Amino acid sequence: MEEKKKPAGKKSPLAIGGFIAVLLSQGKLLLGLLKLGKAGGAIISMFITIWAYAYLAPLPFAIGIVLMILIHELGHVFAAKMKGLPVSAPVFIPFLGALITMKKNPTDAATEAFIGIGGPILGTIGGVAAFGLGVYTDSPVIVSVAYAAFYLNLINLLPIHPLDGGRISTAVTRWLWILGLIGGLVFIYYINSRVSQLIFFVIWAMFAWDLYKKYVKYRNREELLSVSTRFDFGADHLLQQGYIIPGENHTRDLEYMTYSDLQGPAESRQTIVMYWQGIGFEGHALLPQQSIIKRVQLIKVERMQKENGFYLGLQIKVDYSPLGIQELYYDVPAKTRWKFGIAYLALVLFLLYMIRLVHQVGIID
Repeated sequence: MEEKKKPAGKKSPLAIGGFIAVLLSQGKLLLGLLKLGKAGGAIISMFITIWAYAYLAPLPFAIGIVLMILIHELGHVFAAKMKGLPVSAPVFIPFLGALITMKKNPTDAATEAFIGIGGPILGTIGGVAAFGLGVYTDSPVIVSVAYAAFYLNLINLLPIHPLDGGRISTAVTRWLWILGLIGGLVFIYYINSRVSQLIFFVIWAMFAWDLYKKYVKYRNREELLSVSTRFDFGADHLLQQGYIIPGENHTRDLEYMTYSDLQGPAESRQTIVMYWQGIGFEGHALLPQQSIIKRVQLIKVERMQKENGFYLGLQIKVDYSPLGIQELYYDVPAKTRWKFGIAYLALVLFLLYMIRLVHQVGIID
């Protein structure tokens, strides 16, 4: 049997990976990258991902596909910045793509969809640029990178959380999630790689379970939660007035009012103001989420003598029911729904067209 020889100018993926690993093992290089802060972490994860892909494909293709993923993630970053939401630098995960984290979550479905569609739009533009460059230079590798980019962006448009399509669907119609459940299973069935099948099945299963909890198991159940807070209330005036100080086990319902700030440090947070008119107490506390207040109750009174006077330690429990996100979060104007729907459909059709065009050009071996 004739032994096949590797082309002289082509290095094996293992050798390439070893070379990158050696570079990253150098302390000075690593420290230099870390000094770049967020960008340093992104660059390190990029090198690791290129090394991982180089095991399965030539180095130019590995570099190209990571660049396409970077362009896709930058689309999310730019969209988030346009909405005034701070985000982290992209972090690359071999064979899974990349992700960014938001330090502040979107407050409505339209914003989530805008950030979600930013990645596929810029990613598609990057794929088109790579395709044009590949055709111009007659490079099968670059055309292959463009082909992979089109596929990756198309897969990301499946209407399944946490994929981009699932996020875009929030501003179009949540009925698309049903399509995602069915289409996701079909997609998983036709994936050739067992590892990829397992990964996508886990994503699909988590999405299906989340939908079940939201819309089947807990659909008609009102969630009742409680949070406790404590105040040290200066009570010297009560002693001077001869007020009978309540005992430790004294309980009572308190009057309250609530509001949400539209700007400032507590932006989008709900504040509750509690009153005990008889002693002149007024306390302010932030709720963990937008809620309907059910009850505000004093549950314990502690007498304390401090250096600067007499105090009452008031422990207060707030019972609340979180506002259903369906009531506010998914409240998107019809005009906005149509805009996202048309953009979503147009992007899917364009990617399908580009995938077909790559086959027609026939540069890929």
